[in-house]
Amino acid sequence: MKKIEFKEVSYVTSEKEILKNISIRFVGGAIHTIVGPSGAGKSTLIKLINRLIDPTHGSILIDDVDIKTMDVIDLRRKIGMVFQKPHLFEGTVKENIEYGPMLKGEKNVDVKYYLSIVGLNNEYATRDVKNLSGGEQQRVSIARTLANKPEALLLDEPTSALDPTSTETIEKLMIELKEKINLTIIWITHNIDQAKRIGDYTALLNKGQLIEYAKTHDFFTSPQNEITELFIQGKLKEEVK
Repeated sequence: MKKIEFKEVSYVTSEKEILKNISIRFVGGAIHTIVGPSGAGKSTLIKLINRLIDPTHGSILIDDVDIKTMDVIDLRRKIGMVFQKPHLFEGTVKENIEYGPMLKGEKNVDVKYYLSIVGLNNEYATRDVKNLSGGEQQRVSIARTLANKPEALLLDEPTSALDPTSTETIEKLMIELKEKINLTIIWITHNIDQAKRIGDYTALLNKGQLIEYAKTHDFFTSPQNEITELFIQGKLKEEVK
């Protein structure tokens, strides 16, 4: 189980304050969906967890340990990340899946198993990744991340390029992993129906601010903030403050 906590976190560039004083606690062993309009700061939030960038102010804790005190490589192995657009190395599917575990000294990686859990057969192992479709590349990206045996996953719209059947496969997989190994998952999505289907908790970001965070059922049925109500109704406009 990985509990992830933001304490008064801000992220500021020379041009803009992207995140503003975010305090939130993601409990372990649950799926947390992050929703909000484009430009709200969702991707920035999860990049901070994996130290692709560091906060300008505040601190981020994993199981009560400040991530700035952790070895970055070890952190990224424990906290896997899947981007909206898959990032694969040149070579075969097998080489991509084996890469992370072999860096840790594992000699026999069960590539067939990791392919199977993302709905691909073993024939894909020898394929060159450049010959895969976008949806297939994303599945391989997820398989490669899972091969590192992460304790938490950060997902940046991982199913946005997938067909409905593939999307359902990935959603079921993540729910199963949460239940079987108590995996903590933070999942960015623009799909409200997806957030309802998979989220145990849902957070809304708007203009870099945390507007509301609650159990998903309560978030959608009993929102506590006017901005949340507007978002659920599809009426959230940029001028809303």
